[in-house]
Amino acid sequence: MSSMEEHQHLPDANRLSVLAATILLVYALTPFLNIPENSLEINLPGVVFYFNLSIATIISLLVAGLAAVGSDWIVRDHPGVGKQNTMQHWLLPAFTAWVIGVPLSTLKVGLQWWAVFAFGGLLLILVFVAEYIVVDLSDVRHAPASVGLTALSFALYLILAIAVRAAGMRLYLLLPALVIPLALVCLRTLYLRLGGRWCIKWGVGIALVIGQIAVGLHYWPVAPLAFGLILLGPSYAITSIAGSIEEGRSWRTSWIEPLIMLVILWGLAVFIKG
Repeated sequence: MSSMEEHQHLPDANRLSVLAATILLVYALTPFLNIPENSLEINLPGVVFYFNLSIATIISLLVAGLAAVGSDWIVRDHPGVGKQNTMQHWLLPAFTAWVIGVPLSTLKVGLQWWAVFAFGGLLLILVFVAEYIVVDLSDVRHAPASVGLTALSFALYLILAIAVRAAGMRLYLLLPALVIPLALVCLRTLYLRLGGRWCIKWGVGIALVIGQIAVGLHYWPVAPLAFGLILLGPSYAITSIAGSIEEGRSWRTSWIEPLIMLVILWGLAVFIKG
């Protein structure tokens, strides 16, 4: 076996197909479960919090957990995993599975629902394959797999931001739904970019900054797509700048690409709003 072949591993097809089929089967059966919503009320001094628990919400969370466990199951089969901690390979598969459930729970079963279902299944498979590839830093496909995972992470965050805005969530529900996933996205992005180094302070800091922007936008009459684009712009830009700082790059060039992306995304948001 040549050295080139040794660094082009792919996940076991049987494990990958079983995992993807199980997750998609759960989502395919969800529309046929007619279980009424339950309201959870939490009374605190001077304030009352209401949470609506639907079967779709519960299943989305369970499927996210299944995707995380399944990703670990697939990654541990990699010949180069050794004693590596595989927890970082749970984040994006779980996030992907959860975000897929958001539109599936709001759309009626029809052509659009099946289109989202098929596209979501394809995304899941690509995520599992990419996570398997990036286990080995010397894999010849590591760089494109890392870029793909990063792009997909921010695309999923955009979908999530649009969905929670369109759902009209209250601020105490909207904030954790946007801040916590973004912290995980930033952590994973920097981890991939920096070759396996966690930057927890950056991840938490970026998420809190974007959370403040979300608070300000919450009471503005901003369309869901524009809302998502406004949050995505600084999320990507600050994360990119953080990566450049950690890599020790010069400020003369490190700010150009993030600024261009920020201008493009905010320009689209203004255009859509208008």
